[in-house]
Amino acid sequence: MLIQHFQMLARYNTLANRKLYEVCSQLSDVERKCIRPAFFKSIHGTLNHIMVGDSIWMGRFEGKQMPSTNLDAILYDDFDELRSVRVLEDERIEAFMSELEQDFVTKTISYVNNQGKLHTDPANLLLAHFFNHQTHHRGQIHDMLTQTEIAPPILDMHRIIRP
Repeated sequence: MLIQHFQMLARYNTLANRKLYEVCSQLSDVERKCIRPAFFKSIHGTLNHIMVGDSIWMGRFEGKQMPSTNLDAILYDDFDELRSVRVLEDERIEAFMSELEQDFVTKTISYVNNQGKLHTDPANLLLAHFFNHQTHHRGQIHDMLTQTEIAPPILDMHRIIRP
């Protein structure tokens, strides 16, 4: 059941990102990069942060050593490039989750956080955090969109999974 749950979250992630990026594409580059009262300073900065986090966690899930540095990095200054990479990352996430097996869900993963501390946590907790992190920051973007002329999309899971 837990594996199916993570697979559903991966699907939701893809569909929510599509909706969010479609709405964000209606903004000008200046509007997307406008400094706002948000932790990652702008819609564009927060979209990049989600990519940073996804890249770090997916690398860890794939067995790579991934430090948590530069969490505010702008990986892609160009929105269209960021959107294209987002599509590929979502495909990567869905593919990984489609192959998820019980032995992965029950193991632990060791990693170094952004304070340089070594942690070892259950993979099922880290997978849940991974999807929660995305949702948390999409919520921040949703709020920033309310500060623009463009209406934010409906991102409720039950409305996206079962439109």
